[in-house]
Amino acid sequence: MTHRIVVYVCALCAFLAAGAASAAGLDNAACLTCHDAKAQAIEVPGADGTRALKAVTPDGYGKAVHAKMQCVTCHTEITDAAAPHKKAADAKVTECSKCHEDLATQAQAAGKPLAPGFDSVAKNIAAYRASFHARQNKEDKSRLNATCNDCHDTHTFLVPAKDTLAYAQWRLSTPALCGETCHSDELDDYKKSIHGKETQDKGNLKSAVCVDCHTTHAIGSTSADPIKLAITANCGSCHQENLKTYLGTYHGQVARLGYAYTAKCYDCHGSHTIAKVDDPRAKVSEKNRLKTCRQCHNGKKDLPEATAGFVSFGAHAHAHDRERYPQVWYSARFMGGLLLFVFAYFWAHSLLWWYREYMDHKLGRAHLHVRTEDLPKELTGKAVRRFGLIWRIGHICFAISVMVLILTGMTVFYAETAWAPVVVQAFGGPKVTGYVHRVAAAIMLGIFFLHIVGVAINIARTWKTFRFFGPESLLPRWQDFTDAWGMFKWFVDKGPRPTFDRWTYWEKFDYWAVFWGMFIIGGSGMMMAFPHVTAQYLPGWVFNVAMLVHGEEGFLCAVFLFTVHFFNNHFRPDKMPPPDVVMFTGVQTIEEFRREHTEQYKRLVAAGELEKYLVDVPSQPMTRGSKVLGLVLIACGLTLLILVGIGFFGGA
Repeated sequence: MTHRIVVYVCALCAFLAAGAASAAGLDNAACLTCHDAKAQAIEVPGADGTRALKAVTPDGYGKAVHAKMQCVTCHTEITDAAAPHKKAADAKVTECSKCHEDLATQAQAAGKPLAPGFDSVAKNIAAYRASFHARQNKEDKSRLNATCNDCHDTHTFLVPAKDTLAYAQWRLSTPALCGETCHSDELDDYKKSIHGKETQDKGNLKSAVCVDCHTTHAIGSTSADPIKLAITANCGSCHQENLKTYLGTYHGQVARLGYAYTAKCYDCHGSHTIAKVDDPRAKVSEKNRLKTCRQCHNGKKDLPEATAGFVSFGAHAHAHDRERYPQVWYSARFMGGLLLFVFAYFWAHSLLWWYREYMDHKLGRAHLHVRTEDLPKELTGKAVRRFGLIWRIGHICFAISVMVLILTGMTVFYAETAWAPVVVQAFGGPKVTGYVHRVAAAIMLGIFFLHIVGVAINIARTWKTFRFFGPESLLPRWQDFTDAWGMFKWFVDKGPRPTFDRWTYWEKFDYWAVFWGMFIIGGSGMMMAFPHVTAQYLPGWVFNVAMLVHGEEGFLCAVFLFTVHFFNNHFRPDKMPPPDVVMFTGVQTIEEFRREHTEQYKRLVAAGELEKYLVDVPSQPMTRGSKVLGLVLIACGLTLLILVGIGFFGGA
């Protein structure tokens, strides 16, 4: 019998098929007269002489899920038990899904629930059809990569109940099934890996097997991004803590956003050849680690070649293990203390200030420390110039660049939120988002640098008369501490409201916070932007510290700006309704100037220098445009604050 193939699969519609089979002498007993594995094997003609018939174990079939079905329910092409079997051209014996789907359709049409387990079967069928196995084989286009029968022996198919010893033992058989049938090279590698040694040599029921990483039915091409990300997530089903720390790195944050171009578990540890870190063969062993890093950081495209410091980078470093990661542990405690102090002090300051001004307004009290109705007529309607054009342009550009930095930075920092992938997609992906972040950083640092140059030039011009700790200087002085204490006494009605000179103590804090931020955020950002240079001179753990500090400082910046800074300048009861536009127009009305900077006003009047600072009140279009700009920036800031809040409180 040339090119005659007999394929054996179990049947559906068991009761109907059983009657027809018996009538034709094609019941299971008749089939087993030839195909009983316990009987003497028989051979039939084949392409190269003879071939053995497929043997079926009656006991195995009797315990399988299809035991009550007749053979010919699936082998519909067989119509005669005596004549040599000839498979029909349109026989679809391997299409197990058709039987299951037909049964589901019939149950649905009859309004009956599916039999137990059939709901999962339907999901498995859908997963298989979208999988790599269901694709046409590249070498032999007449077949698929794998069918149900390649993995499941339909005559003895029985998956034990989960959470049983039998299921665990069945699970350990999957490497042999996958490897011996198709993936022999991968099986050889797996047997040498830590996973393979645990399962094959030690019988460890918990160690990973093929289906733990690749799944059972939704197996996809490992070159596809969704599959890469899925495998990474599957690693975390066992290695939960390692997955958590990985997702805290830039590599993991990009993966969380749905992109697969950064390093994932198997890029560093290998896929089928995973070994312990202390194993010299391991890709992450100290002697191999630099080579592993250079798989990606190879000097091509936008990733410069990895340098020596990469070896000591902690891919899973975290702030909760002082023994293993002391630098990260101490850095986290320092940043936590800094955030706690800043927010505790300034939020209390803002709340008490708001309450005092609110109550004073409610009781009809006024705090115009200098009477405004006695202004000379020639000063009525005049304004005082507080900031020049360069200051104003610098402030606007600085504010916009900082908001862009917060948006792009916090998007990665809180990659697990629902809004982060939306923002990244709007920018065109993490790479573009990163470019935008770096451009905004360059603008911010450039403005800061130009400001320093301008301050230095100004001090040089007035060197002989400039007082470093005078009222015109932004350097902190003892009077600032006195004023701060006086404000808290005023908050609780234990003293008068202090009067201020050119700069208030909270304005000085805002100013010097920028210097701190430039060195901390800017410095850590530069380290991460040029890792090959950093790692050439510094150990790799500085990246762990830099990332922690960069993110925490960014969080501090965002929350402080959009709560404390906004309150001080826009949302105090005395400032309502917002916005305060002095930083856009550059001027204050003389009434407001006398109220907010009483000591400076007195000093300028006494010296006869007030007129030098007087200008006309801005035009209506200028004022209106400044208010619109201010409201837009406030709206952007509050939106960013909400997004950061969602990320901080863990909402998706």
